[in-house]
This record gives sequence, C-alpha cells and structure tokens, in this order.
Amino acid sequence: MKKILALALALIMVFALVGTTAWAEEPVTLKIWFHGSNVTPDASQKVLDELNVYLQDKIGAKLEVIWGTWGDFDQSVVTALAGGDDVDMVFTCNWSADEYNRYARDGYWVKLDDMLPEYGADLLSVIPEGIWECAKTNGYDGIGIYAVPALKDTATQNCWDVNGTLLAELGYDVDAVCEAGLDYYSDEFEEMLQKAKDYKAAQGENDFYPLVVEPMVLERLVTVTSIVTGDLPGAAVLSFYYDKDHPSNDIGSEIVNKFATPEFEKYAKRTYELAQKGFISPSTQNVGTSNDYLNACQQSASYLFGTQSYAYGCEIDFSNARGIDVRMVPADAPYMDSTSGQGAMMAISAVSKNPEKALEFLNLLNTDPYVMTTLNYGLEGFTFEKNDDGTITFIQENRANYSPWRNGMGNIRILPPTADEGLSYWDDFSAYYNSAEALPYGSFIFDNSVVETEGAAIANVFAEYAFGLCSGATDPDTVLPDFLQKLEAAGMSDFVAAANSQMAEYLAG
Repeated sequence: MKKILALALALIMVFALVGTTAWAEEPVTLKIWFHGSNVTPDASQKVLDELNVYLQDKIGAKLEVIWGTWGDFDQSVVTALAGGDDVDMVFTCNWSADEYNRYARDGYWVKLDDMLPEYGADLLSVIPEGIWECAKTNGYDGIGIYAVPALKDTATQNCWDVNGTLLAELGYDVDAVCEAGLDYYSDEFEEMLQKAKDYKAAQGENDFYPLVVEPMVLERLVTVTSIVTGDLPGAAVLSFYYDKDHPSNDIGSEIVNKFATPEFEKYAKRTYELAQKGFISPSTQNVGTSNDYLNACQQSASYLFGTQSYAYGCEIDFSNARGIDVRMVPADAPYMDSTSGQGAMMAISAVSKNPEKALEFLNLLNTDPYVMTTLNYGLEGFTFEKNDDGTITFIQENRANYSPWRNGMGNIRILPPTADEGLSYWDDFSAYYNSAEALPYGSFIFDNSVVETEGAAIANVFAEYAFGLCSGATDPDTVLPDFLQKLEAAGMSDFVAAANSQMAEYLAG
C-alpha cells in the first residue's frame, strides 16, 4: 500500500511539473493593433522575438502586432471589429473611425473600472486623475472607463508645418517669417506658394504642389474651431469657436454646424482659389489618397507648407527624418479638452479571450521603460544606440524600417530622450503641457445616440460633399448651397440642437 501511495504521489508531482512546464512553454498570445506605423515585417519580427522573451517572463504572454498605417487603419479596423476578429487590444480615440465613445456605447470595448485595481494598479498611480476623467464615457455597461488613455501630449495646438530649408532657398528670412506667423488669407502667403512652385518648375519638377495638408485639420486651423468630442466618427460636422490666443476665455460660443458659418464659407473659397492656381495636389483632394500622399511628401520634403497637430518637440524628429529644417509655426495657443484627453487610447476588445491578461500587458507597457522603449524605438544595436549621458541615437537605416507612431502607443514619458532632444526633454515636455489652458467646456462629450437616425443621414451627406469643400476640389459657390440644403433635410438642426442642449446641461452641472 505504501508503495502504491508513493507511486501515486510521484505521478501527481510529475503531472504537476509537466503542467507547469507546458504553461511556461505556451504563453498566452495577445494581439494588439496600433495606428500610424511605418514598420516592415522583418523589422517587426526581429523586435518582437526579443520582446516576447521578456513578456513571457514578466506576465506569461507574448505579443502579435498589427502595424496599422495612416492610410489603412480606419477601413481595416472597422471591418475587423464588425467581423468579430480575435484582436485583443485596439487603438481607439475620438477622431478615428473606431471612435472611442461610440464604440464603447455599441459594446466593442471592455469596461475596465472593476479590473483596473487588480490588473492595472500601476496605471492608476501613473496616469493623472484628470486624464482618467477624460476617459470616462457612457458605454454599453454604463458610465466608466473603456480604454487606457495615453500619457502623451495632453493638449492640442494647431501649427503650420514649414519646410524651412526650401523657404530659405526662396530667399526668405526663415526666422522672421516664422516669428511673424502665417496668414492663410494674405497676399504674402500666396506669394510664397507661387515662388516655391516656380522655383521647383525651374528645376524640372512640374508636379510640385507647395501646400500639402490634411484638409480637415487645415479647416480647423484656419477657422479656429475645435473638435466636439462625440461628433460623428470620421464625419465631423460640429464646431466650437475659441479664443486662439487665450483658449480658456469664455467668448460666449456655442456648438454650430461648421459648414453653415461665414468662417467656413470664407475658408472654402480661399482653398478652392489656391487649388485652382495649382498649389494643392489632386492627390490631396482625393479621400483615398490624401493621407498617403501627405506622408510621402513629408518624408521626401516635397512641400513648402503643411499642417500639424503639434506634439512637443516633433520638429526635431521631423527635421532628422526628412533631412531638412522643419519649423512648427503656431496658429493658436495650446489648449486642453476631452479631444486631447481621448486623443490616443488602447481599448480591450469585447471578444478578447484574455481581457485580464491584456490589461496586465497594458499596465506593463505604460509603466515599464523597457517594454515601451522596445515597442516604440526597437532594439539597442539595431535601431538605436545608448549614449553615455543617458540619451539615445537612432541608427537611421534600420529606424526607417521600424518607426511606430510614438504618440499613439501610451505613456511616452518613460521613453529615453534622444540626443537631439536632450536630457531635460521630458521635463520640458511636461512643463509645456502643464501650461496649456482648458477650453470653457472642459471634458464635455456629446452623446449623439439620441439623434442616431439624423446622424446616419448626415454622415452620408458629409461623405458626398465635405472633403471636396475642405480640400479645394469643389467650388463652394455652386456646391456649398446644395450641401447645406441636404444637411438640413437630413436633420442637421436637430443634431446641433441636441449637442447644445447637452452642453447646457453639462455647464449647468
């Protein structure tokens, strides 16, 4: 009997050991979908092979990454989510096609409130309470947090992206031009565009277009209007005007149909005029090619003026990547609202088989410098080298094949500064964003589900007209009246009224 019992105990120990070994050899696979990336498959595999050894030891998991680009993310992620693909974590925000608030209401994201204390305790201590407040939304399972917000640039500032090298070649004092600022409606602005086009034509570049922009960003930059969080995803029709010099000033503004304002009409006419003169490419005016064309022109420095939603210090990175003197010329002062608070987030998909493990990973990503640095910057000796002073220097030939969108990943404040940024970079970064003023409506989020029928109809009309008007492809004198008429027929007045009613309740509360 004793022999039998001893044998049984030995077998139990063997099976337990086998089970433990199997767990160690078969970590949980987590699939994550990032946005805005420029990463080749070979470079990705090299980085993940090393990172996954670390992740298996830390949390018993390994990572698969879908490197969404600026051109393919929106369409691909919407299709995948609708089809129930087994992705665990997905980039979301209040401006992407998988718009955070709407997709939370529709049940695509896991509510994190009850999970955070156990699986994301470090996140709760690292990310400020104000940022968590911006992440709260009225989702499928009630009001709460449905994604981990990125601790990145916590303010919005619209800037002109200026090719300082080309501007100097045209004979301009670059410092003086940037100090004075750019006026979209001025003769001087058009004169600079014309000189750039003529200069490039003389060099045989007859297909050079000096104004390379994101049309929707250009419209907000010129008209000094903010995004209204909760607006239609991918079809922003609402605007809120603010004081560009002191954004916290209450100028008595209200939410409006942006296309029905004198400011928009003036903008659309000017943009059409500039396009007619050959300053804006047809590729910019095509919604299917606009983003990829912008990225290609930026990477090849084939532009004079562009648009940029500013991230502190980005001109340094852009200058290095493009091989030119990139200047960021502010069009307004930095400001805070729910748009910036929800500007980049990582949600856990409701179809994830391992939501707790996914949150463990997001906790690690945002608090472990090695994980954040490896995913964002790659590997030492491959994409960067460490310097004696604690900064890093990129190995450009390899970094070109491994360039995720830094601000889209998470808590970038735990990254090492680059040599160009300098040791004080992250302290200066924080000081810049801490100085930003809050818009009067703070973290207001419009719940457009109360006018869902109108919203769907409005989105269809938007898709037909808005991009053409914002990019200068269509003549506002003939197209804008038809656009406004169809918007009204679709229920635009009710949509705007619902937003203002909720805004009034928010301000009163």
